[in-house]
Amino acid sequence: MEMAMDRDQPPSRYIFNNTTKFGPLETSPPFAPVPVIDISRLYSSSKQGDQVTELDKLRIALTTWGCFQVVNHGLSDSCLDNVRRVTKQFFDLPLEEKSKYLRETGSFEGYGNDVSYSENQAQDWCDRLSFMILPKDQRKLRFWPENPSNFRETVDDYSSKISSISVVIYEAMARCLDLEESCFSIHFTEEEDVLHGRFMLYPPCPSPDQVLGLKIHSDRSGITLILQDPVVEGLQILNDEKWYMVPVIRDALFVNLGDQMQIMSNGVFKTSIHRVVTNKGKERISVAMFSEPGLNKEIGPVDVLVDEKRPRVYKTVKNYAIFNQESARKGITGLDALKI
Repeated sequence: MEMAMDRDQPPSRYIFNNTTKFGPLETSPPFAPVPVIDISRLYSSSKQGDQVTELDKLRIALTTWGCFQVVNHGLSDSCLDNVRRVTKQFFDLPLEEKSKYLRETGSFEGYGNDVSYSENQAQDWCDRLSFMILPKDQRKLRFWPENPSNFRETVDDYSSKISSISVVIYEAMARCLDLEESCFSIHFTEEEDVLHGRFMLYPPCPSPDQVLGLKIHSDRSGITLILQDPVVEGLQILNDEKWYMVPVIRDALFVNLGDQMQIMSNGVFKTSIHRVVTNKGKERISVAMFSEPGLNKEIGPVDVLVDEKRPRVYKTVKNYAIFNQESARKGITGLDALKI
């Protein structure tokens, strides 16, 4: 990737096929009017009217856009800036230093580009570092940078706070459908459940109309909580077959609904189809935290959302991450493969 950055034109392996059913690549589409959720109004101590308003907004977000912005989440500006700072400091290291954490073949953990499923797959224009954060006993610390010296401490603190925020979000997602509060959260917030982090650098690209920072996809998670670059936009979402740019709200968290929540909601909630575009003159940093069930858990539509009016849409699946990978190798999405 570092060699590719120094060229006037990107190598052919990064050139994106611009003839998809979603139309040509637009680097400046309209901004997405996704709901902004004040998470402080979702707590039980909030006024009843405030809770109802935010839950209504949340339901609209989850059934139409599959994403939303979260504000008043309790994370300080300094906490978020520290996460951005150690991420930038890592990617600024010499390649020799970053290569100590190289991704192993067949694994998502480590430093490097994305996993390829076919020879024709265009590569993403980004550097990334990924590793499992929870459960703690499954951490592979060989992928956790020791340079910068406060990287591990910063990520550990941030991920703990993100886990707490995710509980509030999962419980609110149930309440916005008038369901029992823990019917979703119990699948994502127990000791064996998974949180993994992905730290991304999108360098300036000489051909932003031909190259994607991150290819079109939906997340395999329950929810994904994203700390965006505070200045540079790039994340785009698809709605009604039109692309929209996600606006930057400096200290908001952007939340994507993943495949596993679409499955559990029996298709009531919609996963977010998204991509990241590149920028000719500016680099961009983002940090994503993916919340998933434990690897041995089975997930499927919750019983209360299956009835005569809304028959079961998806089969039950264990370890959706592996199932989704295997589906991708066959050229099909995990969601489509699970449809009844």
